[in-house]
Amino acid sequence: MAHSAAPTTAPAAVAPISLSALAPWAVFAGIVTLFLLYMVGAEQGATALFEGNTVHEWMHDGRHLLGFPCH
Repeated sequence: MAHSAAPTTAPAAVAPISLSALAPWAVFAGIVTLFLLYMVGAEQGATALFEGNTVHEWMHDGRHLLGFPCH
């Protein structure tokens, strides 16, 4: 058997991502994370953004899963 089925070319090198290109995405991810943490942990309290009990009911199981007291 003279021929191999495996390719003989080397894989292309992956160019590194610069920090200046990554920074806006990291800031966006941090803002989304903080907003979700607020929604699960603090919404429907003294700093509520939404009136009523709807958001509390949507986030109820997540609060218990993450250890936030809600009632």
